[in-house]
Amino acid sequence: MSRLLSRFASNLFWLARYMERAENLARILQVNESFARDRLGARDWLPILQLNDDEERFFKIHNEASADNVVHFYLLDRKNPTSIIASVHQARENARALRHLISTEMWTQVNVFHGRLTGLRSKDLALEKLSLVCSEVKESCQAHAGITEGTYYRDEGWHFYNLGRYLERADQTSRLLDIKYRRPSSDIAPSTEDPASDASLWNTLLRSGAGYHAFRRVHPRGMIAADVLRFFLCDPAFPRSITTCVRELEELVAELQREYGLTASTDIKEKLKELNRLACQPADDEDRGDHVNRLMDRIQFLLVELSNAIDAQFFH
Repeated sequence: MSRLLSRFASNLFWLARYMERAENLARILQVNESFARDRLGARDWLPILQLNDDEERFFKIHNEASADNVVHFYLLDRKNPTSIIASVHQARENARALRHLISTEMWTQVNVFHGRLTGLRSKDLALEKLSLVCSEVKESCQAHAGITEGTYYRDEGWHFYNLGRYLERADQTSRLLDIKYRRPSSDIAPSTEDPASDASLWNTLLRSGAGYHAFRRVHPRGMIAADVLRFFLCDPAFPRSITTCVRELEELVAELQREYGLTASTDIKEKLKELNRLACQPADDEDRGDHVNRLMDRIQFLLVELSNAIDAQFFH
């Protein structure tokens, strides 16, 4: 690396990823509490475990995927590496290593946010309070993003921070789409027998991905699978679409080379090109079940490989 030590580039990359991850999980918990109900009217919390591939870890310590168990697992369980509190703790540790590079405002905000989470107790997570807690988590993550946008110096570190942010965002979007098809027999799977129920589930998915109002600007009426898939996969105006994230990653990689002489490996460029190709595949009404599941699995696999390639090229 040039003036920025590789370990600090890695800290910035992971600071952004952990904060993006915490925000996405808070949104999913909040939307699930409000909208995701099965056909009997009960909330179904198992899909959140499936979304994060956490079923095995969860059921080692809990007998059932009840609301209380899942909420505690994802908000307060420090031993769960995918929990919000674990993500924010890791973000804080990365920020601590960057004290001499980040603004005082960035460090203070992350530190206060971490303190607020560690002060939460199980009684604070009752379902009637969950939406408020999740809103506070989202707002804290968004405050972090805004403070970083307004105070961080635009050098190599800024580029590595955003590499982490957009890579994590693409991964979270792919997981949201994947969960819609992961369990064909479950209530969250598409239902050709009950179109109204299916539309309700797409509604939940859009809200989980902070895309409902943006989607309605493009599609004021109706809600069909193909439109939602295209929106999440390849709408260039939606900031959380996979296409938007990958194109931002491509531009960041190009700027690192153009401005700082940091050349990305052929491996990184090829994976970005493949991700762009997959996200631009046309979606239609037949893009259901195994096809979408395989597509999301492939995208997630490429994102893991891309993260590893970035690590090998720039951080070691």
